Amino acid sequence: MSILMLPKAHPEVVLIDWHATLVDTHDAMYHAVDEVLPKLVELDLFDRLLHPEDSKTIEDAKLLTYVRDNNRLHPKVVQQRKISRTDIFEVLFGDDEGAKRLAHKAFDESYRNYVGEVQPLESDTFEQLSAVRDLGIQLGVITNRNHEFMLHELDKVEEGRWHVLFDTIVSGNHVERRKPAPDLLLEALRRLGHPADETVWYVGDSTTDVIAAKEAGVEAIFYNGAQWNQDWIDKIFPGTPKHPHRPDAVIASMADLHQLARWVLAQELRVERARS
Repeated sequence: MSILMLPKAHPEVVLIDWHATLVDTHDAMYHAVDEVLPKLVELDLFDRLLHPEDSKTIEDAKLLTYVRDNNRLHPKVVQQRKISRTDIFEVLFGDDEGAKRLAHKAFDESYRNYVGEVQPLESDTFEQLSAVRDLGIQLGVITNRNHEFMLHELDKVEEGRWHVLFDTIVSGNHVERRKPAPDLLLEALRRLGHPADETVWYVGDSTTDVIAAKEAGVEAIFYNGAQWNQDWIDKIFPGTPKHPHRPDAVIASMADLHQLARWVLAQELRVERARS
């Protein structure tokens, strides 16, 4: 477990991203993205692409330039399978919420043709999340994808036994704005009747997940499933005035999540006992 700094409090609620944090749906996702990008002109989105000089990193500028020139992702990006469609649309359209809304809609229409098998990223996810629940913590799933697809995939994972893990599931079509806006997280907390504060952890694998957490006012736990090194993590979370959001902790597995929650809870109990 790699920790940048400890979360401020033990979690009463843990919200978790779906794709590339809990499950692998890369094949369907990249097929759908491959269908959307050649339609950017048809969708009136090509002229709304960012200019490379406005990109956050050199790597983002390279991705954007390649899409502008070729109407598709670079084969190396697809091969590495380390970037989500949400991050792709963030790189392409930045703060243009209208453009991203149209891109997500087109993605959903294409994704319906490919949604299929889904596998846990880790073999012991069910056991680890059950152990987190045993600490008295509520769990929720947050996803940018359409709720129809989310429920289909949840039914597929380990023959549907994951349903019992989650107290709420909030999908992209439940809110006006998808991540990195905080709307999904705030809607999940509204449903749970819990305030957006430091007793909520949001676990996700992308920069958009971290931004959404910090914008919602909750703790951001970065799931480093892609095994980025520390230099890359520092690059994508520079902590600058333009890009201020950084994760509160970095984990590499759901076992790390369980361990971190137990550790923070134990520390708080020690402090309480010392004071009494």
